[in-house]
Amino acid sequence: MLAAFLAGCSGFGGDVSLPANAPRVIGPDRDRDHVRLVRAFGGEGRAPQLQQLLTDVTNRLVMATDRPEEAFQVTILNSPAVNAFALPNGRLYVTRGLLALANDTSEVAAVLSHEIAHVTLRHASQRTELQARSALIERVAENVLNDAEEAATAQSQSRSTLASFSRAQELEADQTGVKVLARAGFDPFGAPRFLTSLGRSGTSSDSQTGDRLASHPSTNDRVSRALQAARRTELPGGGETGRLAYLTALDGLSYGDDPADGVVKGRRFIHSRLGVAFEAPEGFSLENTSQAVLGSSADGERRLLFDAADTPEGQSLEDVLRSTWTDTIEPGTLTPGTVNGLPVVTALSNGKEWTFRLSAVRIGSTTYRLIMATRGNRGDLDAIFQQTLNSVRQVQPEEARRIRPLKLQIVTGQQGDTAQALAARMPIDRPLERFLLLNGLDRNAPLKVGDRYKIVVE
Repeated sequence: MLAAFLAGCSGFGGDVSLPANAPRVIGPDRDRDHVRLVRAFGGEGRAPQLQQLLTDVTNRLVMATDRPEEAFQVTILNSPAVNAFALPNGRLYVTRGLLALANDTSEVAAVLSHEIAHVTLRHASQRTELQARSALIERVAENVLNDAEEAATAQSQSRSTLASFSRAQELEADQTGVKVLARAGFDPFGAPRFLTSLGRSGTSSDSQTGDRLASHPSTNDRVSRALQAARRTELPGGGETGRLAYLTALDGLSYGDDPADGVVKGRRFIHSRLGVAFEAPEGFSLENTSQAVLGSSADGERRLLFDAADTPEGQSLEDVLRSTWTDTIEPGTLTPGTVNGLPVVTALSNGKEWTFRLSAVRIGSTTYRLIMATRGNRGDLDAIFQQTLNSVRQVQPEEARRIRPLKLQIVTGQQGDTAQALAARMPIDRPLERFLLLNGLDRNAPLKVGDRYKIVVE
């Protein structure tokens, strides 16, 4: 359910659909979706100065829209993912990861203006109507006309129509967002600047691959259209960027994974509070979410999931796998054992396209699942599964205490500073690449004395 809920929000520019008649008054007693969403993204990010800046920017943008009487409220999500989205009732969301990527007030204002446009243009209700109409056509074909083939054709056509409709909505929100951005007095070129950074971050729209069912237009197309829209405004080359104010508010913001939810460092994951760690195989990249650690090989043919299973007290590890795995476990493959002194049970499950190796490991009173999958029946699954399982271990208190959170620090360029020199101060993987991305710099761009730059520190 969580995966389906968040599928529409990947990258900046999604809106989570509620019923068309959802209340437009924001209140704690009628905003259960807000509570669920915040919980799914690791809670609210605590950054009072930045929160005030975002609130002020939001209010300024709303007054520049065609619906200045509507109520909006912005929430910072405690997630390192680069993401922003809106609910139709006026709730706006931006993640810590997105705020770290932006380099001035006009860039983050462009994101908020885009999301406000989704709400003021009533995109969620339009999409709901289209989905309901498509569902009706499918039901008529299948139940009334008793034609399964026609129903399947209608479903395929409706998916294509919805994807095309979503792309059109994104472009419309971009265009409206740039107009409102300029109308509010911000630099309209903040929009294409941020979209460029978004494309470089690798978290941009899914239609870069040319998939006709992708819900977002390509980033290159969005950048090009945003540039054209910015040039058409009455503030060509003008408007407020608010770089100093933004970087001042950004100073000290938590960066990357919240240690309370575990930390990914390269192929290693360590959770100090729960006291567990493991290492993924060579060639895997890991993503830490509030629900699980997800991993994938570069070609996507191998996958990994590591999570904590919610199990009744006293339940055996064999029963954990039986009760939490919905597919068939191959008979005779449930095998007990130990790994690094911890009790473990492993099993095998064969799906239509994927083969799965399953395991349940118990540390204290908590049971963890490590699941690895490979498309088809690749011979290396057993080897990489066993390698990863053998790395699962209990983290000792002394090691846990050494894990310190990362944060952004704003530094002033000095004579002789280079990107390589500042990046060398960052205790993270691929520091130069991250430094250039965080600061919107090209690899050979010189640093300027007196300019401010973002670095990551402990």
